[in-house]
Amino acid sequence: MADRNYAYDPVGTGAPVNLQSYRMEAGQLWRQYVIAGIANIAIVSIGYCMGWTSPINTKLQGQNLTDSPLPAPLTIDETAWVGSLLPVGAIFGPFIGGLVASKIGRKWGLLSSAIPLFVGWILVAAATNVGFLYGGRVFWGIAVGMLCTVSPMYCAEIATDDVRGALGSFLQAFITLGFLLVYVVGPFVSYSAVAYVGVAFVAVFAISFYFMPESPMYYLIRNDRESAAESLMYIRGRSRAGVESELNEMAAHISASMENTATLADVFRGSNFKAFYISCALVFFQQFCGINAVLFYMSTIFSAAGSDLDPSIATIIIGAVQAVASMMTPLVVDRLGRRILLLVSTSGTAVGLGLLGMYFLLSERGSPAVSSIGFLPILSLVLFILTYCWGLGPLPWAVMGELFPIEVKAVASPIATAFCWILSFLVTRYFEPIADTVGMYVAFWLFGVCCVAGFLFTLFLVPETKGKSLPEIQDILAGRKSKPEKA
Repeated sequence: MADRNYAYDPVGTGAPVNLQSYRMEAGQLWRQYVIAGIANIAIVSIGYCMGWTSPINTKLQGQNLTDSPLPAPLTIDETAWVGSLLPVGAIFGPFIGGLVASKIGRKWGLLSSAIPLFVGWILVAAATNVGFLYGGRVFWGIAVGMLCTVSPMYCAEIATDDVRGALGSFLQAFITLGFLLVYVVGPFVSYSAVAYVGVAFVAVFAISFYFMPESPMYYLIRNDRESAAESLMYIRGRSRAGVESELNEMAAHISASMENTATLADVFRGSNFKAFYISCALVFFQQFCGINAVLFYMSTIFSAAGSDLDPSIATIIIGAVQAVASMMTPLVVDRLGRRILLLVSTSGTAVGLGLLGMYFLLSERGSPAVSSIGFLPILSLVLFILTYCWGLGPLPWAVMGELFPIEVKAVASPIATAFCWILSFLVTRYFEPIADTVGMYVAFWLFGVCCVAGFLFTLFLVPETKGKSLPEIQDILAGRKSKPEKA
């Protein structure tokens, strides 16, 4: 039997090459960060789209329509639909993204998301009635669903084990950059200028990512080993011999995974179902921690605290807090692990929501203590945002990209992602009437209870994937002991 540590020289001399001597070839780690960063320019774009309503609603609702393309101000109901139709589009986007990623590749799946983004911006820029805005938000939502499915898949497949968590955390970090950008630009430029910046970002992504490599795993799935090798050499910054060992491991993993073509029924079997329910539970806790409701009521919370800050400036401050907090996660996630950050995040958001609920309870009952704790809503909000961005925001996507085996990922990830956006629509559309019925403090406390449940779920059921290879993660889910790597 041939020695696994040797292979024939890929240059073609026929001489055997000792692969062991190449395993320590340094490579260029920065390449993974740059490639993932360029891929996530699209994520900045969808953050910009998602935060668009914050500065634009003011322009569309005011009686002075000099900076509105609409013939009349938006009604309360129209405003609610403009806000909630993006999640509706995002429900369908994952299935489109998953299909495209499996048929034409992860790279082209990401690039194809530029199409609904461009269509959305054209509709918004050319709007003459609210129907254009509805259409634009739905197309943006389709792009959001596509990107939230394909981007974690792509980042997980190009990453080495020691940085996979960091690259998977890019999604939340880059989304918050998009939010911050629209918060900074939107209030101070015209309606049309906001759209032009949005179009420019999509163009920058499409042009720059065109020159990035396809996932080597996708090439191996297509039995194109040479293209996979070239892609891996580019991503790792190593020679052909330097990537041969990793390429062999990838090929063996894919060969074992692709013995059977995955169907929908396979998602609900064995370790696949465990990966599926963990992914769905994490996105449930992500949405039902109430992030969208808290952001929607940010101005109300600042007003309750008696803040004299202009709402636009207050929003920029919170956007900056989000961005800084989200940038911290990629730096520490591969040192501390996913579980500890999720535990810190769920406990921190629960405390923040509990304090917010307590303040609104005292306020609604006219307690004299309210005047002496005016700082509490802002403190609670900052605590909530910080801890959300450390764990609940980025890590469900990162973990989802790691848990599913290759053959199941294209089937299961779209379902889990669509489930996330169904929940997002429900929270965005119906939080206000529910809060009006039961009281704001009850609504915040219910979200807090969900965060406590998320803490317990993470503590007992979420496996630690830090530093684990994709095959090792499958062994953990299946309850198998991983085989030690041969020297």
